[in-house]
Amino acid sequence: MDIGKIIGKVVATVKDPSLVGLRLFVVQRISQNHEPVGSAIVAVDVDGIAGIGDIVYVVSGGDAAFAHANREIPTDITIVGLVDSITMTSETNSIGEK
Repeated sequence: MDIGKIIGKVVATVKDPSLVGLRLFVVQRISQNHEPVGSAIVAVDVDGIAGIGDIVYVVSGGDAAFAHANREIPTDITIVGLVDSITMTSETNSIGEK
């Protein structure tokens, strides 16, 4: 799982039939301080929950392909939730690391 910020959208006039009706967004992975980490990625929004500027969490690999309850999606990265807040403890150096 990674945390990222949606920085753009992808418009595809032709795509795999299993992606019809799903939105594609450009997501920039971010650090705990909201600094960009690595290159931007394209992620599928299977639940239609996200928009430009939202902080989201994404899954990749096999988890991404099976994130939709009713169908398998040909994707490597899927948006699975919106981040409302991140609380860091003094023992935590970065997201997910102690």
